[in-house]
Amino acid sequence: MKTRVRFAPSPTGFLHIGGARTALFNWLYARHTGGTFILRIEDTDAARNSQEAVDVILNGLRWLGLHWDEGPLTSDATGPSKGERGPYFQSQRRENYQRRVEALLSHGLAYEHEGAIKFKMQREPILIPDLVVGDVLRKLTDREEADPDFVIVRSDGQPVFHFVNVVDDLEMGITHVIRGEDHLSNTAKHIALFRAFGVEPPKYAHIPLILNADGSKMSKRDRGASLTTYGDDGFLPEAVNNYLCLLGWSPKDNVEKLALADVIERFDLPQILRHNARFDFEKLLWLQGEYCRELAPDRFYELSVHALAKAGLDTNALPVAYVKAALDTCRGKIKTFAELPAYAGFYFRDEITYDPEAAKKSFVPENKPRVEKLREAFGKLATFDAASLEAALKAVAAELGVKAGVLVHPVRLACTGNPSGPSLYHLLEVIGKEKVLARIEQAIQQLG
Repeated sequence: MKTRVRFAPSPTGFLHIGGARTALFNWLYARHTGGTFILRIEDTDAARNSQEAVDVILNGLRWLGLHWDEGPLTSDATGPSKGERGPYFQSQRRENYQRRVEALLSHGLAYEHEGAIKFKMQREPILIPDLVVGDVLRKLTDREEADPDFVIVRSDGQPVFHFVNVVDDLEMGITHVIRGEDHLSNTAKHIALFRAFGVEPPKYAHIPLILNADGSKMSKRDRGASLTTYGDDGFLPEAVNNYLCLLGWSPKDNVEKLALADVIERFDLPQILRHNARFDFEKLLWLQGEYCRELAPDRFYELSVHALAKAGLDTNALPVAYVKAALDTCRGKIKTFAELPAYAGFYFRDEITYDPEAAKKSFVPENKPRVEKLREAFGKLATFDAASLEAALKAVAAELGVKAGVLVHPVRLACTGNPSGPSLYHLLEVIGKEKVLARIEQAIQQLG
């Protein structure tokens, strides 16, 4: 039987990183087995849902590259959803739920109770064969109540999660339910519903939760919890996908940097780890840096320009060669593109704002004659390239009897406003002789 899996989030405001990993694991399993990945929006709770929240889910999956395989044709023929199907919405499937409720009522498997409809739960323990957790035996319900019957349609006519979830999985032919371990307590109810409809349930695989580094449960306010922040902070989707793969899954050979195509080939449910995963932001940053260093030049430029524009730095008015030369000095030096405006904004601003702590150390009176002498040496250069600039600075330092760093620090601060950044001689070459001399002159006034 062909594998059919689904990701079924509720649109309640944001896409949690745990939900994104669940989507990824489902997508990987579908790709590994040649199956189908379905996206189903569980939006039956109208009071909590919004189109904005739906868009957050759709855009998050698009950003990760986790495209779903089937669904109704979308009416939107433009934008990111051009040519895209789906997703399915539970709010558009109410007739299915009503039909299934009536079937249970007619067979005596459900009954009306105080305006609601309750499912007549079996009294025998239910064995849950789980592909990750192992066999789990549930007695009646997770609370082991004397009356395990549960509501499937509230008194307001609204079907509940447990019921619609099972009906959709049944009618969509879902073969494997891969979801967070927090849903394990619901699974006995779901199995009983499947059997009440006369079908065997899908295979279940409950994956470990993602915890904070200190072992606490990750809430939406915790660092790294919202998928949206990764795009906003200039992370690469391939780095985030790679890191999410490692949260609860192991390729068994201690390899950590894996292209998605390699993960698809290796991924299988038995390799999912049993213990909860702990979120390690530093490890994610390391992976991000590795992927960032390997970016093709054109994509690096594109993402850099986008990050600069987002920070209010418009590069359109500058020569393309200048912009590329400036960005080339940043390759391998930043990990996320959100760092770029602070790291290299001096290339694209006329006004330089000096870091106050660095100014206290470098803009001191004794440095004024030294910087003046260096400005004079720079002004005499016929070729204003990195090699010539380095030679000139070291010659002045030798003449003054000081180390090169005595000149490097104030000149860097004068030209960039920062105490650190790209290679000094290369950034001076990019900025150009006229601007370098002007910025050093401005700094001399501060030294005075």
